Amino acid sequence: MEEPVTAGRARRRPRTTSAILRCAVAMVIVLATTQTPARAEEPTPVLRQSIAADQPLATGRAELATGHVDLGPRYVDDRWTLLIHDGTQARQVWRNPDEALLRVSDAALQTVPDDPAYAFLGVDAGKRVYVVPQTQNQNVVWLGWNTQDPRVMQTIDRGVTLTLLRVRGPGNLTTYLQSGNFAAPQPLWRSADSTAQPFWAEVNTHTHANWVFTAPGVYLVAVQASADLINGETVSATRTLRFAVGDTTSADEAFAAAADVPTAAGQAPTGEARASDDEPAGPSTTLLLIALGGAAALLAVGLVLLLLRGRGAKRRAEQERAAAPSEGQR
Repeated sequence: MEEPVTAGRARRRPRTTSAILRCAVAMVIVLATTQTPARAEEPTPVLRQSIAADQPLATGRAELATGHVDLGPRYVDDRWTLLIHDGTQARQVWRNPDEALLRVSDAALQTVPDDPAYAFLGVDAGKRVYVVPQTQNQNVVWLGWNTQDPRVMQTIDRGVTLTLLRVRGPGNLTTYLQSGNFAAPQPLWRSADSTAQPFWAEVNTHTHANWVFTAPGVYLVAVQASADLINGETVSATRTLRFAVGDTTSADEAFAAAADVPTAAGQAPTGEARASDDEPAGPSTTLLLIALGGAAALLAVGLVLLLLRGRGAKRRAEQERAAAPSEGQR
């Protein structure tokens, strides 16, 4: 007579466990489908660099045609902004993007390989394009990004989101990473895509990438840098990078080009901005918080039910043993 009861309890437990597993699976699905920025993995070997807190902000126009240059967030007069870190000279400085012209000379010309792995460039194999390479070419400006300003590293939570908002120019721009000769390319930014394109850079990151321009001329590249701070605030700044691609492209024309910088949906306004922590979270953040809260609540309820069922089963077993006749009474 006891077998049906035992079997019944055995059947109920898997149903409760299955419900908890279904909740966990649902949480994983929600988290997987929530939109998050791409992650720019650090190529190997890691680029070693440190930046001093007292590096000055240079003024006046400068044309950077060779040497080491990074895009990076920094504080100026206690405001978060996005600047050019100029390492082309012995004395490293920061520069306002409006006053820094990135010259991509004819020495950057390369032929698009006949390889389907590079189809994302949207350029026919054999065509010549201008490439700022991930590995330094001494005759071409070497452009990357860093999140290594000392105050930035002290104040941001985990990292920075760099977002391509718009590219204006005579051709297309594609930025991609490739770790080693045999690794698949990792596209980060494509001006052929009209949507805002974010990627994530960890704190204390220094990375260089391949920048491919399909035609000579002036390019204006609107980039946004945003981050959550350890004090709960969110900071954001949008600036425009100026490129003169090709030897014959006029520097004066590049500096004179007007930058009509857009604002990405759900992002902070153009220029330097600071949002307080009492502003509403973005849609993806809200969805993620709801999903995590709901999943945690369901898991907690499931665990409580299992605990109660286990205690109930224990009490019933003790009652059955107490009621059963002893060996001496049989």
